[in-house]
Amino acid sequence: MSRSTSADGGQAPTVVSNVVGSFAWGVLHDRHPALIERVRQATAYPPEQQRALDALLREIAAGGLIEALGDMEPDAADWRRWTKEQIGRRWADVPFLWAESYFYRKLLAALGYFAPGAWRGIDPFSPFKRAELMGAAVDAELATLDDLPGLPASRQDSALLHASLWGNRADLGFQLSTGLSGMGERVPGLVADDSAAFWKLLEDNRPGGKVCLVADNAGPELLPDLALVDHMLTTGRASSVSLHIKPHPYFVSDATTSDVVDCLARMCAAPGRASEIGMRLRQAVTAGRLLLRAHPFAWAPLPYQHMPVDLREDFASAAVTVMKGDLNYRRLVGDRHWPATTPFATVTAYFPGPVAALRTLKSDVVTGLDPHVVTELEATGSAWRTSGTHALVQVRA
Repeated sequence: MSRSTSADGGQAPTVVSNVVGSFAWGVLHDRHPALIERVRQATAYPPEQQRALDALLREIAAGGLIEALGDMEPDAADWRRWTKEQIGRRWADVPFLWAESYFYRKLLAALGYFAPGAWRGIDPFSPFKRAELMGAAVDAELATLDDLPGLPASRQDSALLHASLWGNRADLGFQLSTGLSGMGERVPGLVADDSAAFWKLLEDNRPGGKVCLVADNAGPELLPDLALVDHMLTTGRASSVSLHIKPHPYFVSDATTSDVVDCLARMCAAPGRASEIGMRLRQAVTAGRLLLRAHPFAWAPLPYQHMPVDLREDFASAAVTVMKGDLNYRRLVGDRHWPATTPFATVTAYFPGPVAALRTLKSDVVTGLDPHVVTELEATGSAWRTSGTHALVQVRA
């Protein structure tokens, strides 16, 4: 395993996929082949794409060796730079973050996403994302927004922050019904909770400056993110929000520009407060207060520590950058086997400005936990790091 030195001189091994039975092994061994078959079933791809999918399946099979991306791909030069140390190695032996990212890039290549022709620009994950977005459960989720105006301001803050944090696992209706204030109370499932520090950071920023929000998933999980964006804008916590999304389909459900457009349309078509929020956000886009950013580094197989200068400057100019979701967390702290008590501030010391992580735990990496919390969680014997049943809010001012 490769090793990396943290800001305090400590080291942690990089997560790889060659430990049989590990979470990372399961993703490469089980999840990726299953996803290829799911993509086949969702869309009737022609023979050329079918053959390319077969070839990708053979490449990622146990013991398979990593092959270079075709030179005709538009970003081939970038990927040659990012992959020069990995080509020819076994998929299971390279950094897990890199292997996952490269798999999704190879999948787009197999489907001709960038190639001239009828299949250019067709999102292979769109059938999944749109089916979730148009589901009946979303109607109920959006309807709960009607209850927000009757809540005290702190309850509104808490409900919207936690709805964004949990995505569609614990929706806004759940947050409203629990009566959580989010200010000092122990919230079930939260392994770290800097919610108060998050809101204080924004309050200290008044009158509001720019906030960067690095989005995670599309569909039902993007809706509460957008509601949180509207809340920051309407309460004056932010004068503008830069919503960072992926430039192309990535990791099945990661949000792209078209996904944001779909979500805004879904909100605007709903009755009540959801429609009001959707219309305000549309107006924020046209007024330049909600900006969509799709930087090429958003789908690089690298941690944010290696971000380019222009992206660093963008984050540095923000009052706070909010990193949503599990993948962004792994890229923020480094996809490494950190001891869970490693301070969050230490592993994010490189970041060019205040940063907050809103993340449901769906992989092995975690930092910044209290030793007593770690002991308690480990004693349960559950897969608390990867099951999506636990979450965290962490802030480094």
